[in-house]
Amino acid sequence: MVYAGRVSRSFAEGSQMLEQLAELEVSAKQVERVTRRIGEERVAERESEVSAYQALPLVEKFGVPAGASPPEVGVVMVDGGRIQILERGAQPSAAAQAQPLAGAKVAAESAADEAWEEAVEPAEKAGHWREDKVGLLVTIESAVSPSDPCPELPAAFGDVLRIPRLVRELKRNVKHTADAAAETDEPEASAAALAEARRYEPPRVEKRQVLASRGSWRDFAPVLAAAARAWGFQGAARRAFVGDGSANNWKLQRRCFGSFVPILDFIHALSYVFAAAMAGRKFAAGWACYQSWIAWVWQGQVGRVIAALQERQAELGVPTKDEAETSPRKVVAQALSYLRNHQDKMRYDEYRRLGLPITSSLIESVVKQVNRRVKGTEKFWSEQGGEAILQLRADHLSDDQPLAAFWQRRQATATGQRRYHRAS
Repeated sequence: MVYAGRVSRSFAEGSQMLEQLAELEVSAKQVERVTRRIGEERVAERESEVSAYQALPLVEKFGVPAGASPPEVGVVMVDGGRIQILERGAQPSAAAQAQPLAGAKVAAESAADEAWEEAVEPAEKAGHWREDKVGLLVTIESAVSPSDPCPELPAAFGDVLRIPRLVRELKRNVKHTADAAAETDEPEASAAALAEARRYEPPRVEKRQVLASRGSWRDFAPVLAAAARAWGFQGAARRAFVGDGSANNWKLQRRCFGSFVPILDFIHALSYVFAAAMAGRKFAAGWACYQSWIAWVWQGQVGRVIAALQERQAELGVPTKDEAETSPRKVVAQALSYLRNHQDKMRYDEYRRLGLPITSSLIESVVKQVNRRVKGTEKFWSEQGGEAILQLRADHLSDDQPLAAFWQRRQATATGQRRYHRAS
């Protein structure tokens, strides 16, 4: 029942799956009850592991636990998805009930505490849509090269038909006040583009672990950090943290993965460069400008693009406070600010030499798989129910199959007594 509840698009579909494949007549409501109960047990286990992580001395938090085998290359990625929450009783989720996290305490002791951007909107505008957090830990197989294995921009990133479409996908349904490149419906497009490069083979994924929660970014940080420590990521020979331009991504990286190489997703950088190149120009002139700029970005020469953008900004002028978001001056200013803020995370030639990934397509694909179960215009979850299904969905997408070990632990501790609830 739990398997059907977490892999199907709905509990009703899970009920039909059980009837057709296992000849079991189980109502959709019963599938929901059992799935939620097991999901809540898994959330409780996760919170116990996080609490144990929080109690560790600072040195041990960034060490390798006994028995762990550090991978050669460990990569952490994180992104946000979407889920509809129907708040009937305004009950907080299990993650929300967790105690203040050690990661936040450590940051407060070592540096000025920065505010997390939780993207809170007025109730009349937000509706039921909320953000869930998805993390991805991957071990990869790659080799270190003496020089950049692919110094020339792959032809796919100069495809006059593909690139405008890819940028439109990135920017579609994105609020003007938000990051200019949100999740795309085609997260595999960037991976496919890289695969077309003749002399460059992107790192190959060996194993992955997925984590998902409705908790705040502050609460999700130690969830990800505890899982990475358990896998021995802090002892990996090469370590990387890949993300888009969201401030929360890099706040999390600084607090929990400070020794990891920070890498800005190349496709998000591409979207800003393309928009700025086209701003105020006819397509032919803008496309020629884009080709030059994106080649510099690919080669890690972001400073040249910043200098070119500064010249372009001087030509157009500085945008006014109330400038339209589509104004060429505003578009160029946003791109200039974006590249300046993330210049230290855009040494793509060096990352390729080290055999590290340069796109976040893996996490974007995982978010899409999580969304397949939890996101829908007619899907509404309570906070606790949403947290439970997110946990089970993340377990299902993880290569180490955490639920297999969970069932064994559960069976070993079973007492043979059924849980009863007091009648109200």
